[in-house]
Amino acid sequence: MTGKKLILNAFVEMCSGHQSPGLWRHPKDHSHEFNDVEHWVELAKLLEAAKIHGIFIADVLGGYDVYNGNLDAAIRSGAQWPVNEPLAVISAMAVATKSIGFGVTVSTTYEQPYHLARRLSTADHLSNGRLGWNIVTSYLDSAARNMGFAEQPKHDDRYAQAEEYVKVIYKLLESSWRDDAVVLDREKGIYTHPDRVRKINHKGKYFVVPGPHLCQPSPQRTPLLLQAGTSRAGKQFAAQNAEAIFVSAHALAVCAKNIAEVREMAKTQFGRDPSNIKVLALVTPILGQTEEEARAKFDEYKKYASQEGALALFGGWTGIDLGKYGDDEELRHVESNAVRSTVEGYARFSPGTSKWTKHTIAEHISIGGNGPVLSGTPRQVVDSLQTWVREADVDGFNLAYTLFPQSFQDIIDLLLPELRSRGLFWQDYAVPGGTYRENLYEKPGQTGPLHEHVASSYRWRAGVDAKDHRIPE
Repeated sequence: MTGKKLILNAFVEMCSGHQSPGLWRHPKDHSHEFNDVEHWVELAKLLEAAKIHGIFIADVLGGYDVYNGNLDAAIRSGAQWPVNEPLAVISAMAVATKSIGFGVTVSTTYEQPYHLARRLSTADHLSNGRLGWNIVTSYLDSAARNMGFAEQPKHDDRYAQAEEYVKVIYKLLESSWRDDAVVLDREKGIYTHPDRVRKINHKGKYFVVPGPHLCQPSPQRTPLLLQAGTSRAGKQFAAQNAEAIFVSAHALAVCAKNIAEVREMAKTQFGRDPSNIKVLALVTPILGQTEEEARAKFDEYKKYASQEGALALFGGWTGIDLGKYGDDEELRHVESNAVRSTVEGYARFSPGTSKWTKHTIAEHISIGGNGPVLSGTPRQVVDSLQTWVREADVDGFNLAYTLFPQSFQDIIDLLLPELRSRGLFWQDYAVPGGTYRENLYEKPGQTGPLHEHVASSYRWRAGVDAKDHRIPE
């Protein structure tokens, strides 16, 4: 069997457990060692040896305090608490590797674009062009309060700000310096030609940024652009800006509809080839040599899973406090439309469940979070992955772990050989030592965004006078 080769990222966060709260208690789990830089260096080396495309690092800027109206459940269970800042570890992983990419989540809501542009350029330089930026607008009120706001801005306002934010980033990274600005002319004593560096003079609704950018052009200039959000505004944003989209849902049909809508918008509204937007779905594989072995692993993991932590995560993801409901209360019969509709979504995915209480919800998301758990033999799991590719039109997967790093070792030992036997995963990086973008698109030399991408129109190319290149608005 053959098919399109899948894009595979490891999905992690600088915390313990990540999508499976409580599993840090398992004697074989090392996710609680996330404060140790060697923890991340060894992961990067392990995954690069297996030719995994990238390490996708999630992030949040606040705690999950919706459940019972406080942080206690998250703090006690270690549900994405504590959490470290992800960009800080990229250089350490980069120096120990050559080809694997690093997708880092950074919000557009609480940081000035001038500051972030510098951090992105620096990380892209130090990783030799292997940085990706997962663009998010944040979703936790706890983050907003700690950033000086009473609550987070309204959803569509956050995306309107994000639209302007990325334009400022494009101007700084692509338009402020000409490709050949730095010359290092020792005889004439010219490090950089002043007429090849310019201000961007951005004046918008949300930001005023005169510039110029403080960093010289990095290998990709603009990092690989990732995005995670499937609201109406999120899909519009992705259709124009995303080079890869991260989706998370238990139901194939939900993902398929969202993906089709984004691809259609990209084509009709922004003139992009829909196939150039790569879609990665969240899955948590639990693998065994036999079906019985995989089931035994899953049953064992369940013993360590934290329902309290799962309810804390659910509250943060949905804004719904299930602590208000009784232990045995059927959530499909409560007055809240938001609760009923959310629970009905889970019920459609698991129609055999007779009663849905808050503990039923916790049971379903305590392993794997907001994406499907694929448990079985390598053949069974790859069959399921192919179903996602066929029916939802995804291009690959963000692979979450249950045990760190054992789940990734199982993926390497069991899943990848099956994928390769079916022609579904490469034998080596398309561009060994190349940029994240070159390897995502399997196009040597494609260090910057594709010509059709909006960021490409901002590029100030070598040999072009400033008067002949207008900075797009």
